[in-house]
Amino acid sequence: MKAGPEKLADGGRTPDPGAAADVMKRPSSLPGILVLGAILALIIASFWTLELRWRDFLAPDAGRLMAEFITGFFPPETNSQFIARLGTATLETLAMSALGTALAVVLAVVLAVPASRIPHSAWTALLRRTTRLVLNALRSIPELVWAAMWVIAAGLGPFTGTLALAAHTLGVLGRLFADTFENLPPEPARALRDNGAHPLAAWLYATLPQALPQLLSYTLYRWENNIRAAAVLGVVGAGGLGQMLYFHLSLFQMPEAASVILAMLALVGLVDAMSYAALRRLSR
Repeated sequence: MKAGPEKLADGGRTPDPGAAADVMKRPSSLPGILVLGAILALIIASFWTLELRWRDFLAPDAGRLMAEFITGFFPPETNSQFIARLGTATLETLAMSALGTALAVVLAVVLAVPASRIPHSAWTALLRRTTRLVLNALRSIPELVWAAMWVIAAGLGPFTGTLALAAHTLGVLGRLFADTFENLPPEPARALRDNGAHPLAAWLYATLPQALPQLLSYTLYRWENNIRAAAVLGVVGAGGLGQMLYFHLSLFQMPEAASVILAMLALVGLVDAMSYAALRRLSR
């Protein structure tokens, strides 16, 4: 039988070392409280500094003017010549978003490997920090700014929009891919390397298959975002549905703008359905 806890001279019991260790290992809730307090202070400061004119927003005239603006979009334009131009612009937007996303995915996989490598030396640590700095810089610049810069080099047109989407998406996907590689269990790749496999072969046959569903999910989600971002790139003449939308809204041609918006919604819905089917097939 296990002996009970020893009695102290004053009648108390000896402290349990395991319980004391558990108390020492218990994480403090103070950092979490400080973070929540900082977020709450930021929200309060945002309401305090911004001029939120809720009275103007809820005024009766505001509702009437908004209703008049929305009704101006109906009925959408269905002229055959316009629909033909709309179909061409839709295919152009789809091609821009697909090619920009594809370029970003290839480069993101290449940059995500050094960005996710656990630094074992000063050289690998420097490479990791440099790669992450590049990815941070790429995604910190919006697509519209990228398009404005590419216009100077490549001129107006879909090529500019494709490069702008690829540059920003590379920064986003590179960081997401790097985090995915870092969070994978290292045992399968380590087992292959211990049995004599080349590190590249271990990465291709162990690391990449584990990360593939997550990588595909991120890629398809960014593809949807790039279709919506292509509408913003029309401001600088990057082609596609965005350029048509900007042109017709500038001339207050609301029925034509409504048709362009419906084409965008249909395109996003199509990509979403393709994403769902691809992920479901891969999960099987």
